[in-house]
Amino acid sequence: MPGGRLTQQDRRQIALGLADGLAYAEIARGLDRPTSTITREVMRNGGPAGYKPDIAHLATEHRAQRRKQAAPKGRQAPERADGRDPEAVREFEEVFSGIFVSQGLPKMTARALASLYATDSGSLTASELVGHLQVSPASVSKAMAYLESQGLIARVRDERRRERYVVDEGDIWYQSMIASAAGTTSLAEAARQGVSSLGPGTPAATRLENIARFLDFVSEAIVRAAEQAREILHPKD
Repeated sequence: MPGGRLTQQDRRQIALGLADGLAYAEIARGLDRPTSTITREVMRNGGPAGYKPDIAHLATEHRAQRRKQAAPKGRQAPERADGRDPEAVREFEEVFSGIFVSQGLPKMTARALASLYATDSGSLTASELVGHLQVSPASVSKAMAYLESQGLIARVRDERRRERYVVDEGDIWYQSMIASAAGTTSLAEAARQGVSSLGPGTPAATRLENIARFLDFVSEAIVRAAEQAREILHPKD
């Protein structure tokens, strides 16, 4: 497989592939590149819907120049206690957080969540997140409060009585899906209230009724899928 960075022509080929609805693996085969390279390229540059090849090329050059200026000559990334390649972990976190951003999470919040998933313990303290992300304690506090409100993390105390943020505590993803379904149901109920207010049979009311029916279907599907996944992946003894 060819080495080196993606060229501007490569990026234009990626954009054409996305426009044609090709999967990342298919685009990667056309460029004789690893699928992970294409995934990382797209997710760090706007996602499938927002990828612009020329802008992505300029942004990549800018990031490379900025890293070159920020890193003193001869200095390498600090070694990790777990022995993993620091650059590989950083790239994973960047891709993972990019996916979260494309799904609606704020960038800082997405970075914090990706950092938690990249730990063996599945947990970090606020001070550890501040050091890892190189941001202010206030930024971390805001990000974690949002994640906690969405049911994506839990807050616990360790043996030293320090607060830790945890991503794999119990049924967090299950609870998050159920909360999402509940929010969808609430939206459906509000749409039905609009039907009464606007008058049944009117074009606006018909539109809202169709929305409500669609959201009911989606909400029920989310709950069923979450229940099935929990039974299969976490069977009770």
